Amino acid sequence: MPRIDDYINAKRIAVEALSQESFDRVLKRSGFKTADTQSFHVPFLNRTYRVGYPTFEFEDETDAGREVPLQEQVLILHFMMARGVRPVTGHWISYREIPGASFYYSAFVKRAIEPLKKVFGQNLAGLSEAAAQLNGEAIEAGDGGFEFHPLPNVPLQLILWIGDDEFPPEANILFDQNIENIFTPEDVAWLAGMVVYRLIALCPRG
Repeated sequence: MPRIDDYINAKRIAVEALSQESFDRVLKRSGFKTADTQSFHVPFLNRTYRVGYPTFEFEDETDAGREVPLQEQVLILHFMMARGVRPVTGHWISYREIPGASFYYSAFVKRAIEPLKKVFGQNLAGLSEAAAQLNGEAIEAGDGGFEFHPLPNVPLQLILWIGDDEFPPEANILFDQNIENIFTPEDVAWLAGMVVYRLIALCPRG
């Protein structure tokens, strides 16, 4: 499990690299929008962040004063650094199919698949309600499935099979094949977990 110092160091490295590039180049590559030449407008799930240039400091525009989690900052900075081919391919792959992902598979299951099954395995209605708050689009898969777009050209699909008295719930998360050109397998695991935990936070109680 990464320590806070690891994230601090990862952010420092990313900021050093990005600050050497022009604002316009980073803006064009990322697909974000801007209202000026000193900040990026970054929608991420159900929040919007303002990311300053060239300091790359984060502000939560949805909830003023709320501290943006460092893990989310690093993930977004890595997205802004990615130089791979970004257009969506329309070809969906599992986490195991991402080159180099086998080393992180257990972390992916722990961060994303297991929490998804535990909270929503017998609560498809709760998943549907939470997904709507993240602009999730229902898809025909499993007993229930939703497609999300947490970042530009980074779609992912959550698929759930409801458990019963005989069989435990099952879940899967699929990614567009372009993900391997944008994120490392470790970052993909973190992204999936962030989506799942945001859904859990939005799940109706009671």
